[in-house]
Amino acid sequence: MNVFVLSTGRSGTMGFIRACQHFTNYSANHESLTSRYGYDRFSYPPNHIEADNRLAWVLGRLDKHFGNEAFYVHLQRNPEKVALSYFNKRKRFRTMSRAYHEGILMRKDFINYESCLDMVETIDSNIDLFLKDKEYKMKFPLEEAEQYFPEFASRINGKIELSDAMAEFKLKHNATKGYSIIRRTYKELGMFIKYKILNYPQY
Repeated sequence: MNVFVLSTGRSGTMGFIRACQHFTNYSANHESLTSRYGYDRFSYPPNHIEADNRLAWVLGRLDKHFGNEAFYVHLQRNPEKVALSYFNKRKRFRTMSRAYHEGILMRKDFINYESCLDMVETIDSNIDLFLKDKEYKMKFPLEEAEQYFPEFASRINGKIELSDAMAEFKLKHNATKGYSIIRRTYKELGMFIKYKILNYPQY
């Protein structure tokens, strides 16, 4: 069975996958096929656990490929904390919050906390609807990982040393970092050159 960890992002998916990498009868990865499209976007190996918040935007296709033949985890974190984390990343060159604010909402003002919270609520609602008719599923509140991870391991018949896995939830993974103006400008300029100049399409 394949396992998909669906979430808004900024919700502990990296820590969850690090914990899952302690399973001996499953492989586990984080956003391993994100940049692919077509059939390759869903060509995950069997007995694999995948956490990818962008799957929340292609749920119809995920259903066509796996439907009730997979186990789904809705990984959740306090939505206000998730929205704040996205808001703190708003000045980065390529972000989910920018895509939602400018591309989905079609707003021309600066990204604000309210649009980040709206995005979080939209994603969570989409996941809830997708899971409505799924046979194998569970909600997983990040703040209660110590209670829910053993249940998750049991439900997927995972072979694991729980103490080693649970230690991963006590570490910070992919945390939002503060940047000085100079460091942030240097980083964003590098991203702009990489994606807008070096990879500029040739016609």
